[in-house]
Amino acid sequence: MLNIALFGAPGAGKGTQSRKLIEKYHLTYIATGDILRQEIAAGTELGLQAKDIINRGGLVPDELIVQIIEKIIEKDEQNNTTGGILFDGFPRTVVQAYILEGMLHRLNRRLLCMLSLDVPKDELIRRMLERAKKENRADDNETVIKNRFNEYYNKTIPVAEFYENKGIYCSVDGIGSVDEVFNRLTTEIENSLQKAYRNILLYGAPGAGKGTQAKMLSEKYDLIYISTGAMIREEIEQQTEIGKICKPYVEAGDNVPDEIAIRLIERKIHENQTAKGFIFKGYPSSYVQAYIMDGILDRMGSAVTCMIELEANPIKCVKRLNDRNKTAKRRVYDRDPDVIIHRLENFENSAGKVRSYYQNKNKYYSVDAEQNVDIVFENLCNTIDKALRKS
Repeated sequence: MLNIALFGAPGAGKGTQSRKLIEKYHLTYIATGDILRQEIAAGTELGLQAKDIINRGGLVPDELIVQIIEKIIEKDEQNNTTGGILFDGFPRTVVQAYILEGMLHRLNRRLLCMLSLDVPKDELIRRMLERAKKENRADDNETVIKNRFNEYYNKTIPVAEFYENKGIYCSVDGIGSVDEVFNRLTTEIENSLQKAYRNILLYGAPGAGKGTQAKMLSEKYDLIYISTGAMIREEIEQQTEIGKICKPYVEAGDNVPDEIAIRLIERKIHENQTAKGFIFKGYPSSYVQAYIMDGILDRMGSAVTCMIELEANPIKCVKRLNDRNKTAKRRVYDRDPDVIIHRLENFENSAGKVRSYYQNKNKYYSVDAEQNVDIVFENLCNTIDKALRKS
């Protein structure tokens, strides 16, 4: 899900730009100011509580705001028909920023970026007074405007620092035509998508081409390539204690004990703490390992972006493995046809549950792996780009 917050002083143009962003990215709109005005117009209990505060240019208590936002987010989750949420006018304080972080964490979501529309104060005042005449809004007279600016600079500006420290704050020039400002906003969103932390799982039967494609993808998306198989082979070659334990499993074509895979993966992650994300080749390969992967990533405050299965006919996979056995890239388990068949059987036995695990999380994708390497790569890139927008 594409979750964005639109930030800016009163009169910066958030409402106008929000409408265009909603249309382009199919977002659910949460504008606390508009919602509160609707509550006031309807004479609800919430509206009566908020009316006097808004008319003085003050900020409505967080408890009331949270009730409103939770209701809308829960409805969005149930419908699951939008591409994410656009927050307009929230968060307005650092406390609300923490509240939003907690809400999104509970829903396994993240804020992609905080977009700030920057407009000079004189221009803001001119816009607000003009709006007051057109819309007859009681909260846009000069006295209230002054109070709203005081609230903004005293309480809301620190929110910018909060998101700057998280590395997702984007300052956008708010002067110009509506389309010019909109183009600047969408450019920042696209840039944020490219920089967003991502963890990609490349899944598929032995011989489906996971290694070839994973290495190419790691370069394109600037991700760290993690192959448990490659790490295990290195341990075996170096005759480490881990290698000695793993060797009989590898020769038989079986998975090594999960505790060893966990140690190797966590070590690789620890060695690359400044990475933008990781691409995991061949792990998880079982239902239990899918849970393990979530646990590993959750421990580092992250999550799986998507799992993509490279689909290939078993006969095609056998041919590829036989061909690899004739090259310098051959594996010890490529030499024995019985081991190849055993590995393919293990995959087929576990694949159904692994697919279901990620399908239930709406993170499963598949790509035909029997085509030319370049075509497969292009289709993988298209799939990843789609998943990144959705994630």
